[in-house]
Amino acid sequence: MDKQHRLEKEYARFEALLREVYPAGDTVMVPGEGSPEARLVLVGEAPGEQETLQRKPFVGKAGQNLSRFLELLELRREDIYITNVVKFRPVKIHPTRGSLSNRPPKREEIGLCYHLLMKELSILAPQVVVTLGNTALRAVTDDGALTIGSAHGALTIGSAHGAPRPLSLPGLETSLFPLYHPASIIYNRALQTTYEEDLHALKRYLEETE
Repeated sequence: MDKQHRLEKEYARFEALLREVYPAGDTVMVPGEGSPEARLVLVGEAPGEQETLQRKPFVGKAGQNLSRFLELLELRREDIYITNVVKFRPVKIHPTRGSLSNRPPKREEIGLCYHLLMKELSILAPQVVVTLGNTALRAVTDDGALTIGSAHGALTIGSAHGAPRPLSLPGLETSLFPLYHPASIIYNRALQTTYEEDLHALKRYLEETE
């Protein structure tokens, strides 16, 4: 069975699990997308509104961030594989308006999706795993979701960004390249220069290891 069929099988299993955990049926799974033979896998935090509507990762505002990412790396969307730690949109409800907005995923939501992420990465076997932000970084380095959010021994994006390091996962030995989450630049414009410097460092690393 080729990689694409193996991934589709795992996604189908997880979608069935979601229907059991959230029987109301309003939780929409957003699977990963891209080339199963990609050297680089990009791991974000969770889908947002547009991702849920289109059932595709990194569209809408996130897609604009991805376009800049790909432009600097001189890659096309179809050259990489894109996924998220959490495969459905974590939301909060406004107390008076009743409208939905994004929120960070809870530890239980990360735990529910963790094994699928490990399966994805094992099947894809990329040369480089690029994580965006602390949630994705800790999901692939904390040996499971139980330690996510714990400060003891956990890598943080502030100390790990912009440099490759070995990454050992179940069934996979690869390289990790952590980046700040592009959304963090919106709240802290001082990170813009750092983020672009990190992207240039990633480009050099990809060229050196090609």
